[in-house]
Amino acid sequence: ITLLIRYLLPITVALCSHLLNVFSSILLISEFSFFQSLSFTSSFNLSLNMSLFLKAMPLMVLRPRPSFFFHSRVSTTIPTLVSTTRTVSSLSASIQPLPSASETLTSNAKPPPPLLPFNESLQWVTRTHFCGELSLNDVGKKVQLCGWVALHRVHGGLTFLNLRDHTGIVQVTTLPDDFPLAHSVINDLRLEYVVSIEGVVRSRPNESINKKMKTGFIEVAANEVHVLNSVNSKLPFLVTTSDDAKDSLKEEIRLRYRCLDLRRQQMNFNILLRHKVVKLIRRHLEDIHGFVEIETPILSRSTPEGARDYLVPSRVQPGTFYALPQSPQLFKQMLMVAGFDKYYQVARCFRDEDLRADRQPEFTQLDMKMAFTPLEDMLTLNEELIRKVFLEIKGVELPNPFPRLTYAEAMNRYGSDRPDTRFDLELKDVSDIFSGSSFKVFSDSLESGGIIKVLCVPNGAKKYSNSTLKKGDIYNEAFKSGAKGLPFLKITENGK
Repeated sequence: ITLLIRYLLPITVALCSHLLNVFSSILLISEFSFFQSLSFTSSFNLSLNMSLFLKAMPLMVLRPRPSFFFHSRVSTTIPTLVSTTRTVSSLSASIQPLPSASETLTSNAKPPPPLLPFNESLQWVTRTHFCGELSLNDVGKKVQLCGWVALHRVHGGLTFLNLRDHTGIVQVTTLPDDFPLAHSVINDLRLEYVVSIEGVVRSRPNESINKKMKTGFIEVAANEVHVLNSVNSKLPFLVTTSDDAKDSLKEEIRLRYRCLDLRRQQMNFNILLRHKVVKLIRRHLEDIHGFVEIETPILSRSTPEGARDYLVPSRVQPGTFYALPQSPQLFKQMLMVAGFDKYYQVARCFRDEDLRADRQPEFTQLDMKMAFTPLEDMLTLNEELIRKVFLEIKGVELPNPFPRLTYAEAMNRYGSDRPDTRFDLELKDVSDIFSGSSFKVFSDSLESGGIIKVLCVPNGAKKYSNSTLKKGDIYNEAFKSGAKGLPFLKITENGK
C-alpha cells in the first residue's frame, strides 16, 4: 500500500492535471476560433492562424490557461449581441470556409498583417564569378558578384563603383534608363558597403580602358543590386587608398579596427604569401623527403630555456600551472627516441621576453628533426628548401651552394654570429700597425694579448661629425655592444 501511494498517486494526479490542461486548451482554441471569425474578413487568414494554433498544441497543453488574455479580448472586440457559448465542435471551424465580409459581424479592430506562406525559405546569397577573374572572354555573360564597395564616383550622369573581393577589383556601371532601380540603389552606396550585384559583362570604351588594373578592359553593367550590409558610422581610415597614403596609419588604429586593416591589399598579400610559403614547405618536406608532420601539445610542463614561460593556471588541479612551450624541444626529442625518422612541424612558440625586431611574444617557427643524418645532409636539405621557396614564390634564384661561414670566421670578420654581408663592413686586424704605439690604451691591450681591429666606413669623414662619434648615436651603439670607448681616425681626400 505504501508503494502504491508513493508511486501511483503522483502519476494519477499528473495524469488528471494533464487531461484538464488538454480540455482547457481545446476550449481556448474554440473560443479563439469563434471570436476571430467575427473580426477576420478572410477565411484564409483564419485558417492559417488556426493551423498555427493547432501546430502549437503540444506546447500549449503543458501551460496553464491564460484566461485573462482572452477575457480582455472579449470585452474589446466582441459585440454584446453575440453569444459566447463555447463548444468542442467549433474546433473544426478552422478548416471550414467563412461567410463573406458583408455577411459577417465585424468590429473596429484592424485585421493583422498577412503572414508569410509556410513554403517561404531563406534566399542564400550566391555568386557566379569573382571580381578579379573577369576578362574579355566573359564579355556578354550575365554574372552575379559579391563584395565590398572600394570606390564610388559619379561622372557624366552615370554612377561608377569599384567592387572588391579576395581576387581583385572590377568596375561596375549603371544604366539609368534601362534599370532605374539599380541606378538609384548604387547612387546611395558608400565605401565598404557589402553588396550583391547582378549584371552583364561588357567591354569598356577605348578612352576608359585602365591598363593598370587586371580587369581594366571590361566592366559590369548592373541591372540588380542588393545591399547585404551597410556602413552606419564614419570609417576610421580609407581601406582602398591607405596603402598609397603618404602618412602611414598608426598601429593602435589598425589593431583597434583589425577587420578593416585586414581588408587592405598589403595585409591580404602578406597573409596569402605566408600561406603559400607554408604550403610549399609542407609539400616539399612530405612529398620529396618523406617527413611526417606531428602536432605537439601546447599546454605542457615548464622546461628550462632561454626566456621566461607563460603560465596557465589549472582549474582541475588548483595551485598548479601549465606552461606554454617556448619550442617543442621535449616532444621532438621524445619522437626521435620513439623511432620517428623524420619529423617536422610549423610550431607555435611562446616566450615572455622583451620585443625585438624579429621576435614577439607569440611566433611561428619551422621545427625539424632527422635521425641518423650527418651535418652535410642537414645543411643541403635546408639550402634546397630555401632555394625552392625563393624561386617559386618570388622568382629569385639563390646560389648553390650557399656561402658558408664558420662561427669563428664570422666573429673574426664581422663581430657577430649572424652578420649581414650585404654591407661588406668587415673588421680589419691592425694590431701590427699599432704594436709600437705610444697610445696607452692600444699598447696595454697588445701587451695583455689583445688585438686591435678597425671598421672602415667609406666617405665616413664627410658623413659623421666628431660629436656624433664621441657622444652621439654611433658612440652609444658601440657602448651597448661592450666597447669601453670609440677611438676614431679620419682620413681626408688628400690622404691626411
